[in-house]
Amino acid sequence: MKLKLKFLDRYLTLWIFLAMAVGIGLGVLFPQISSLVNGLSIGTTNIPLAIGLILMMYPPLAKVDYSLLPMAFKDKKVITISLLLNWIIGPILMFILAIVFLRNEPDYMTGLILIGLARCIAMVIVWNDLAKGNREYAAFLIALNSIFQVFSYSFLVWLFINILPSELGLANYNVQVSIGEVTESVFIYLGIPFLAGYLSRKFFIQTKGLQWYTRKFVPAISPITLYALLFTIVLMFSLKGDKILQLPSDVLKIAVPLVLYFVIMFFFSFFINGRLKVPYEKNVAIAFTATGNNFELAIAVSIALFGIHSPQAFVGVIGPLVEVPVLILLVRTSLWLKARYNS
Repeated sequence: MKLKLKFLDRYLTLWIFLAMAVGIGLGVLFPQISSLVNGLSIGTTNIPLAIGLILMMYPPLAKVDYSLLPMAFKDKKVITISLLLNWIIGPILMFILAIVFLRNEPDYMTGLILIGLARCIAMVIVWNDLAKGNREYAAFLIALNSIFQVFSYSFLVWLFINILPSELGLANYNVQVSIGEVTESVFIYLGIPFLAGYLSRKFFIQTKGLQWYTRKFVPAISPITLYALLFTIVLMFSLKGDKILQLPSDVLKIAVPLVLYFVIMFFFSFFINGRLKVPYEKNVAIAFTATGNNFELAIAVSIALFGIHSPQAFVGVIGPLVEVPVLILLVRTSLWLKARYNS
């Protein structure tokens, strides 16, 4: 049976553009929306937005089967390659691209770094299935990345934003973040949905069964991520009416390093694994796990640290807008490579 992207996923780039347009339209028609949004805040936390961001993270984390983790460590070669690609090579590559393309735009540079540190846990299964990869391998690599993300994201943000730019002498870069604030954001926007996803999976499988959970519950909650993402985008862009003429050039400026990142990570991963004689089905699972990013987390942390108006949050929104068409092309590329694999 030929696999296809679901309707909502296939046109994600279009939905994001429409959400931007709706947001800008609301901002122009109702300029008072800014004070209304700010009035729904407690301290620096906007309540509706916080709820939306947590809901955005919940479905992908509810899909993760953590019982697969012990199996992951049986194939030490594959796990070592995956961890190296996801947690060392990927972040360093995005850091380098951010410096090369955005060193004179420190806020955008920070936003790109935050994306590079957030490993994908949502769309990997989709890309993997379309490319005829090993679903079980993709599933436990996602489980592994979920655990690593909870415990390492705060440290990596501190290292790549506070320490490395100053050590490299980037004179224009004066962005600093508090590791305490990052940890708090990760706890709220990753920890809460992580715990909710784990507990709901455990509870519903025990009471309703695995088949009901995977065939009924997961499909029912999956669209919540998209709806929450679009809600966040509409809200963000309703506050950006004054920058409407600047937006197209900024989108392009951010899109170029993102496209390069996706392409480099995919081909580097694919060919390294090929040289190591990793079977195609496992290779694809590793390649797409390493190539994708968790834009939901990057957006949530950017908003929590820098605010909904921030350039960092804007970069996070551009991420999925660029990712979907590029990874669809990479899926087609992987299927073309499959016919020549090990030949």
